[in-house]
Amino acid sequence: MKFLLHTATFTSVLALSVVGAQAADLTYEPAPVAPEVFNWTGFYIGVHGGIGGGDFDTQFREYERPLPQFARALSGFGYDLSDNAFGAFGGAQVGYNYQFAPNWVVGAEADIAASGIKAEHSETYTWNGEFDGSDSIEAKIDWFGTLRGRLGYAWDNLMVYGTGGAAYGKVKLSGTSVEWDGYTESFSESETKWGWTIGAGVEYGITKNITLKTEYLYVDLGSITADGGDYAYGQFETDTAFHTLKAGLNYKF
Repeated sequence: MKFLLHTATFTSVLALSVVGAQAADLTYEPAPVAPEVFNWTGFYIGVHGGIGGGDFDTQFREYERPLPQFARALSGFGYDLSDNAFGAFGGAQVGYNYQFAPNWVVGAEADIAASGIKAEHSETYTWNGEFDGSDSIEAKIDWFGTLRGRLGYAWDNLMVYGTGGAAYGKVKLSGTSVEWDGYTESFSESETKWGWTIGAGVEYGITKNITLKTEYLYVDLGSITADGGDYAYGQFETDTAFHTLKAGLNYKF
């Protein structure tokens, strides 16, 4: 009887030892965690900078003079100019995105930037090889901004989008005429103009809170008119439409 009890006890201990050894050999493997999907929904603020330019077309038309009948044909003189505008700009933006269905992103953005975009035209006149005078005209975008809607399609943290809306900015048109004796005449006019804009861009999420974008916009601020005053007896009118290409950095809340 004692032999049977000792045999049973030995067998139980041996079985527990084998099970314990096998359990010790097992390694714990946690369940795989799905990678976090980037979400575009939320408010953001950021900064941007870029270059812009285009053709600024200027038209000058002389006022009609109260001339005698035989000289009336001399009245209404005019000319047209087309000069290339170019310059850098930089500013800030704020906006909101909402992601839905599930890859589409709709949003709105407002931005404003200081600008050095300008077009210049100058001519120098000589008589018998000597300086006789010079004229110069400058059209400049002092600052501009946009109020736009955006519609994009996202592949995780990469989004392409189209955008469009209203544009606004301060435009300045000025000119200076210098005569042979140094006498100078000038004119200057500045206006805050409203227009429209359209474009497209690509935005990339570097982290879940920081995104980098590049964007093209066509901006049309209409035209500005200025009286030539003593510079010229007439009116200048310049169309101020230009292209922009910029890069921006956003922080998403």
